[in-house]
Formats: sequence, structure tokens, C-alpha cells
Amino acid sequence: MKRFNLSDWALNHRSFVWFLLIVSLLAGTISYNNLGREEDPNFTIKIMVISASLPGATVEETLNQVTARIEKKLEELDELYFTRSVTMPGQAVVYLELLPTTRGPQVPDIWKRVREMMSDIRPDFPEEFAGFQFNDDFGDVYGNIYAFTADGYSPRELRDRVERIRKQVAALDAAGKTELLGEQAEQIYLEFSAARLAALGLNQQQVVATLAQQNAIQPSGVIQAGPEQVLVRVGGQFDDAESIAAVNLRVGERFFNLGDVATVTRGYQDPPQSLFRYNGKPAIGLQIGMRDGENILEFGKELDALMGRVAAELPVGIEMAKIADQPHVVDYAVDHFVKALAEAVLIVLVVSFISLGFRAGFVVTLTIPLVLAITFVILDLYGITLQRISLGALIIALGLLVDDAMIAIETMISRLEIGESLESAASYAWTSIAFPMLTGTLVTVAGFIPIGLNSSAAGEFTFSLFVVIAVSLVISWIVAVLFAPLLGVAFLRTYHAHEHKPGWLRRRFHGLLLWSMRFWWIVIAVTLALFAVSVWGMRFVEQQFFPTSDRTEVLVDVVERQNTSIARTRADMDRLEAMLAGNEDVLFWTSYVGRGAPRFVLAMDVPTPGPYMGQIVIQTPNLAARDRLKAQIMDRAAREFAGVDIYVKNLEIGPPVGKPVQYRVSAPDADAARDAARDLAAVLAQEPRLRDISMDWNEPARVVRLEIDQDQARRLGVTTQEIADTLSALFSGKTVTQLRDGIFLIDVVGRGEAEDRTSLDSIRNLQLRLASGHATPLSSIMSLDYATEQPLIAQRDGLPTVTVKAAIATRDQPATLVDALAPAVAEFQTGLPTDVTITVGGTVETSADSQEPIAAVVPVMLLIMALLVMAQMQSFRLSLIVFAAAPLGLIGVVAVLVPFGVPMGFVAILGILALIGILIRNSVILVNEIQELLHKGRSPWQAVFEASDSRARPILLTAAAASLALIPIARQVFWGPMAFAMMGGIIAGTLITLVFVPALYCAVMRVRPPEGQA
Repeated sequence: MKRFNLSDWALNHRSFVWFLLIVSLLAGTISYNNLGREEDPNFTIKIMVISASLPGATVEETLNQVTARIEKKLEELDELYFTRSVTMPGQAVVYLELLPTTRGPQVPDIWKRVREMMSDIRPDFPEEFAGFQFNDDFGDVYGNIYAFTADGYSPRELRDRVERIRKQVAALDAAGKTELLGEQAEQIYLEFSAARLAALGLNQQQVVATLAQQNAIQPSGVIQAGPEQVLVRVGGQFDDAESIAAVNLRVGERFFNLGDVATVTRGYQDPPQSLFRYNGKPAIGLQIGMRDGENILEFGKELDALMGRVAAELPVGIEMAKIADQPHVVDYAVDHFVKALAEAVLIVLVVSFISLGFRAGFVVTLTIPLVLAITFVILDLYGITLQRISLGALIIALGLLVDDAMIAIETMISRLEIGESLESAASYAWTSIAFPMLTGTLVTVAGFIPIGLNSSAAGEFTFSLFVVIAVSLVISWIVAVLFAPLLGVAFLRTYHAHEHKPGWLRRRFHGLLLWSMRFWWIVIAVTLALFAVSVWGMRFVEQQFFPTSDRTEVLVDVVERQNTSIARTRADMDRLEAMLAGNEDVLFWTSYVGRGAPRFVLAMDVPTPGPYMGQIVIQTPNLAARDRLKAQIMDRAAREFAGVDIYVKNLEIGPPVGKPVQYRVSAPDADAARDAARDLAAVLAQEPRLRDISMDWNEPARVVRLEIDQDQARRLGVTTQEIADTLSALFSGKTVTQLRDGIFLIDVVGRGEAEDRTSLDSIRNLQLRLASGHATPLSSIMSLDYATEQPLIAQRDGLPTVTVKAAIATRDQPATLVDALAPAVAEFQTGLPTDVTITVGGTVETSADSQEPIAAVVPVMLLIMALLVMAQMQSFRLSLIVFAAAPLGLIGVVAVLVPFGVPMGFVAILGILALIGILIRNSVILVNEIQELLHKGRSPWQAVFEASDSRARPILLTAAAASLALIPIARQVFWGPMAFAMMGGIIAGTLITLVFVPALYCAVMRVRPPEGQA
């Protein structure tokens, strides 16, 4: 029975196959236009933020009663990787991070379980506990942000205007989450004079109770008046600040107006929790996200049209500026990559035309758009977008996907040269090389399995690389055996056979090949020596995680001492911003005081808010201006901002890290951790290649303790709670009631006058109102004690942990510096108590976390490759020969990376693993050809020579196409290391394979030259 031949079937059903070809091209064009566009692929931020508060508690009480309980409960979570927490007086913020191997789709269910776990332990907290807040949208990205500034309008008027605009934006079909940024909460302040209250015989609690009772919302009943109901309402609620100031107070038989004892003002939260400014002006931002699965370019056009109409309607005095424009960035990035893809296609076409001639090259050329078209259809079906990773993968795959077509056409040409008909030559590929090609294709795909099965954040970030390459390579095989024969028959009619006499280069290769087959032991020894040298040379290759972004923004992180007020932070940031005004390297900037910038790209780290920190995001016109500005700010910070941690950085690519060199110092005692970290910082300071060394928490803050004479207090009928409430109301203010203003609630806050709440003397002069109606000074029942305590304690996995961070002043990579510091850090560790530990963090740790899942999957990759090779070879010895070529690409990798100083990062490692599949593929096809010739009656020596000779041309062409196609992305920051590594590995590995595999075959299979040729 005749075996099925797919190529022959295609030739017998030409009209149908032509129809499939045309439909594939049309469908691919439609799918390409439908594909979503992104700058970078999405990956799941596996972090949840749990906030909790215990008002009035010290940092130690909050740590023990709140933070510790949360962290202990979270230990029961199976998917827990670690917890880290920031504890401040009365407030705890716990960051829960899941294992890197946690799959993205599992995360929402885990967050639900965490909420249930916290609900379970709610009864265990003190009765003063104010509850939890959960943020499982930590990874939300606002790709479009607008800043609104106003001249002649109050913040309230500006907020109302922006809120109306927000509603218009939210009505767009593709709009996701929309939020305001930087709006200041309105408040009404009752500033009491403690002296006047005492003189009139009033206390603040009496005033507060009177106001709260008058403003309360209470049911007043319903009158059932026969056929209808009549609702009863009691008036008296406050509708503005004037109505509050008009309240009369009764004490005994006397009435006093509230204005006699308090100043009533309507304003904004003072001090503010956070501030947002645009070009140094107070502003309100509008953050706009997009629904999942929408096309950001289409959404960008729709949003631009709406905001254009909004801008035209804005009144004079209100200005709008776009400060984050992800659609524009994505459009630029995709266009940039499409140009690189077009360059790669052109390079492959040139290689094909030069090497195969016009007609054969044209046939190979036609397979490229066909493979890409079908690939786009499948990407569209599975929701893979066009972004940095998928487009880069297309360029990488481009040189590989023409391999099958080249081999098929080359085989067809070889059959035509011996006089076969077009149809017979076209169908011969199926019977001779189709299945070795399929094995080689699947082996190449298997080389990318560590990406496909890697569940870390970095693996999720690069997952589309595996999908694109796997899909395009499998399709390239289908095209080679189904469409290429038909195209060959259509366009190779006038093909003229090659001359049988080999050219100069081929004759030189024949000589080298015969020599390597005769002196196989020398070839094997030299190859092993080169491989050993390359393994040794790996120590000179710098290690990298992900490179910094090539976007033009500059980020400036400002961190003061943890007890710093927001006013001081704002003043220092004002000084920094002053150098930006009028700077030709600055287009515009936004600043955030008391918080960090919103996540306008996914690869951004969002710090814990606090009055001691801020961030500036500066947009520069180009990369050169970005680098100049960074140098200016760093120089200014070093000269004028002693004691302030100012870190100037670029945006990152991939999972964010922050300062690249980090060490965590953990101890059971906070003081021990802090002291050891301070000493470790001194060790790091001895390394001249580091700069901006800092600790995430360090200095204690001053505290005034009131030691109450409890016996005297009880005799007077005064409790500690009453004293604390009185002091809290005096210095921080206490919410009396709320004024209901439309959809907003405005807190009415009672507090002391400015003079009283900013001086320690207010404590001594404070008059306590007794139950008897008399007043007594607080100083009569207390004494003041001055002390210090930590304003902030950070923990990791339940232990106080200080992170020592450093930036790099040179071009060295973090791993290089960590290795250089290892002896000094190890020596320092020996002098510490056994319960004080030092752990490497930062880029080195994150890179290791991302590489561990790869290492775990590599055995699976090798097993699949071995299974495929054994299925094809059906021989242990032949499989050994094939696998022996796998690591030879390392020779070329090291030969390129070391001289050019190119670091080997996460993506480069993936490329090196992929080299294994590429080189095995070449070996499979070569060894299979030897076996085919043996079955045809060739002698072993003749079979090795003829197979190596016939396969050299397509293998070299494929290597040339695959390596040269990487040139367009070799210039890019992200893909450069991978492109260099793969180009070096493919070129060197291929050349060595063409000599090494025949020599190894002769050695393993005991092939000797015929008598007379030895």
C-alpha cells in the first residue's frame, strides 16, 4: 500500500491548496489589524496590601497587637512566599507576596481566602482596633493620566470640574478604572482656645457633643394620615461653616455663641496627607485605566477625541496637560519593532536570493508572509498582543522559520539536478526529510519550554516569546511540506541546474571535512578544549537581570528621615524642582509628596506612602537629555541635600527592583537589626563603585511621655482616656461631625489654635475640666519625660528587617558587585550574633528567583528533546552524537559576550537554552541524512561525506538567516544581550557542528576511510 504523502496530496489538489494559501494571507492580514498593541506584556503582580490601624497605639503596641497577628495568620497560606510589613504608630501595612510559581489565574481566589483569614482573626484584636483595608489591585496600571491646574479657582471648584470629566471618561466603552489624584479633602476646623474654654467654664467635650447631637440624622416618624403617609423631618443640620459658627451653647443659665470660644474656618486637610503638582503648581490628576482585552491604540484615539472636546470647553484659568500617554508610547514602540521586523525580513530575503538564486529565493520568500499570516491568526485567537516580547519573538523566529522552506526547496533543487520532474522533486521532500525536519522543529520548540512552563513573574513577562516561536516554527514545517512544493512547481519551471563542479569555497570545505573525518580525535580534542575554555570564560561575562528601560522619563525618589513632617519633605522637593524650571532637558514634570507616582507602567514599584517621602517624574525629550539630567540632579543632590536619600533612576523593564544592590539584615530585636545594618552600610561604603547607600529605616524619633499620677487623677475624677482624648483633640484634632455636601462628606474637626497645637507648653498649660465644674491644670497630675522610639519598623517574615540599599556609580552589573563584596560581607557576618542574619536582596535575589523556575523546567526540556531525538534516531549511539552538539553554542556565546562586554541577563539565558534546540535540529537532519544514504547502499565513509556535503549548504544558509535576522534587535537595550548571544552561538555552533558531528560520527560508529585513502 502506498504511504500517504502530504506534498503529493497538495500537488493533486492544487486549487484547494491555492485557496487555503489565499485565505490564510487574508485572514492573517485581518488578524494583524485586530491584534492588541501594548508596550510590554502584562504579568500578574502577586502582592496584596493589608492595612490595619490601632489608633493611639505606640509603634511597639501596633507591632505586637496588629502586625504580628496578621503575619502569623498569613503563615498558614500555602502559596505564601514571604510577608513584609511597615509598622508606624497606630498603623500597620503588611505586604503579602505569593510564591513565584503561583499561576496568575489562581491569584484572585487566593485573595478571597486571605480576606476570610483576616475575618477569622478579627475577634483576637484589641477592642480599639479600627479594622482592615485590603488592596488586591496593587498592579493596576493607569496608562493615561491628565493633570489639571487652576488659576483663580479653589481646589474644590477644580475637583468638581475634574470629577465631571471623570464621569465622561468612565462612560467610554473601553475605559477601565478611573480615579482622581491629588484632590485635597475639604474640612471645617473649629479651632478652640483652651484658655477661653476654661474661663467660660466649658470643656471641649461639651461643645463637641452639642454639635454632634444637632447635626445627627435620626428618624422622626411617619404620620399615617388616612389615605397617605406624611414623613416627619426635624431640621437643624448644618449646611455650611456659617451655620456651625452660629450655634449657641448653654452652660448653666448662660448662653454663649460658638464663635466666642472657637474660630470656625472652612479649608482643606491640614497638614495634607499627600500632594500632587504639575510643573511646580498644585494640580488634580485624572488617572485612566483600560478594560482588559481592549486595543489601547483604539482606546487612545477615542480618549484623545473626548479630551480634545473637554479641553475646548474648559474655562479660562483651568489648564489640562497629558502627563502619561501609554497609547503614544505603545504606538511608537510597536512601529519601532515593526520596522525592525521589516529589516529582518529584508535580511532573510537577501540571504535567500543570494544563496538560492532568484527563483528558489522567491519561493522561500513567499513562505515568510504565509507563515507570519497564519501565526497572526493563532495569536489573535489566543489573545496574544503585539508588544516588546511577541514582536521580538517574531524577529527571532524569522531566521528559524525559513529553515524548513530552505531545506525543502534545496532538496527539490537537488532532485531536479539529477533529472526528476517538478512533481516528483516536489514530493520527494516528504519521503526523505519531512519527519527529520519535524523532529528538528519540535526540538527547537522544546528549547523554549523553560519559558512556556516558567511561572515566575519574569517567566510570565516573557511567556509570549514561547508561544510565538512555537506557533511560527510548527506552522513553518506545515508550510514547507504543504505549500512550498506547490510554490516550487509554480515558480521553478525554468530553473537551470547548478554546475556539478564544486566552487572554490566548497572544495575547501571538502578538504576540511575529509581531514576532520580522518583525524577525528584531533577535532574532538580541540572542540572539547574550546568548550572547556568557554566554560572557564563564563566567569568574565557580567550577569544581569533585566536592563533599564529605554523610555525617556527620569524618576527621582526622595526619602527623608522617618520622623520628618510633610512640610519639610515638600520644602526639600521645592528646592529640587527649582532646578527643573527652564531646563532645556525637561519637557515637564510631576511631583508627588507623601506618596509615590501612580503605576503608569506595570514595571513600576509603588512605595509605602508616608509624610517623609516623595517622588518626581520628569519627561525629557530624548535619551541623551535623560542622561544629562540624571547627572545634574545627582550632582545637586550630593552637594546640597545631606541627610536626604535622593535616588535618581530610569524606569525598569520586567519586575521592578529599585536600588539594584540590596542586603537585608534581620534580627529578633529591632535595635540589633538597625545597629548591624548601620555597620554593614559602612562596609558597603568602602566599595567605590557604589553610591547612594541608605537604609529603609534607621533613626529613632523624639517622644514626649506624660507620666500621670494615677492616684491624684482618680481623686480628681480624671481618667487617662479623658486626658488622651483631650490632648489628641488639641494637637491632632478630632472629628466632631460631618457636613453633607452633595456626594461628599466634609469632616468638622475640632482642634486647638495654631499657637496651642505647635508648642509643648500647651501640655503644661492645659486646663482639665472636672466633674465638679472646676478646672485644674494638667501639670498638677503629671510630669513630662523625654525619650525616643522608632517612628517605623519594617519586618520580613515576622522579623525586624533593615534593608541596606545602594545604587551603582559605574557600568558594573549588580551581580559583579555582590560577588566582589561577598568576602567582606561574609567576614562581617562572622562578627554578628547567630540570630542576626544577612541576606542578599535586590536584583541578584530577583534574578535568582526568576531563574530557579527555569532550572526546574530544564530537565523536562531535556527529557522531551531526548524523547524526540530517540524517536527519530532509534539508536543510543546516534542520539549521543546528536546531543553532543547541543552545548557547542556556548563557545560562540562566550566568544561574543566577553570581547564586546555584553551582560548575560534573563532573556539572554533563554536564548542560550534555545540554542540547544537549534543545534540539535541541525545535527538531527545531518545524522538522518547519513542513515538515509547508508540505506541506499553508500559506504559508511561515503555516506558521512556526502551527507555532510549536501546538508552543509542548507545548514549554513539557515545559520546565516537566523543570525543576520537578529541584527535589527541587537541595537536594542532589552534584546541586545540575547541577540549577541544567539548570533555568536548560532554561527560558532553551526560551523563547529559541520566539522565536529562528522568526526564524532566516525569515532562513535568506527567509520574509517577506504583502503588507499587512509
